[in-house]
Amino acid sequence: MSNFVDTEKRGSLVIIRMNRADERNRLSREMIDCLRSELGKVSVANDVSHVMITGTDNVFSSGADIRLINAMLDEGSANDFAELGRSLIESVVSLDKVTVAAINGLCFGGGLDLALACDRRIAAPNATFCHPGVNRGFITPWGGTQRLSRLVGEAAALEMLLTGEPVDAEKASRIGLIDAIIHEPFEDALQSMKA
Repeated sequence: MSNFVDTEKRGSLVIIRMNRADERNRLSREMIDCLRSELGKVSVANDVSHVMITGTDNVFSSGADIRLINAMLDEGSANDFAELGRSLIESVVSLDKVTVAAINGLCFGGGLDLALACDRRIAAPNATFCHPGVNRGFITPWGGTQRLSRLVGEAAALEMLLTGEPVDAEKASRIGLIDAIIHEPFEDALQSMKA
């Protein structure tokens, strides 16, 4: 447990909850380090078969910390942060467990990349998905462009990536971005993992 992430074990399930709702669960260096640390522990736990990643309140994650990105662009060290983000995504993708993103609300940018890295995505009706990088002059370097295209098709992916417009849960379900809309995604994911 840390100030950034709460981890709970329920039988063979590990729940990793980003708990900085006051900062909209931004993926800062500290948040990424905490997530990677918890995923590293899970990867070597033989008694864990499922991992759920979720957020707090009505925020899954607002994505990469824009303040940090802007500072790194000024310093010319943005590649370091890109590598850090990619290492987080790789920690999820390479995990030898079933991974589920229980998306409880806002899911933007790097937060969407994190959800896309999971095997399944279950979302609340108020969930909103967006890759806003195009409005800030950059595009995600964390592999989200490729995963999004494979999941929803080229046309839908291009619409999201080139407009930066938010997509609500209904449209996300229609295009195949999420597997289901559930009023309580955390509880539903929890029950499905017990089955």
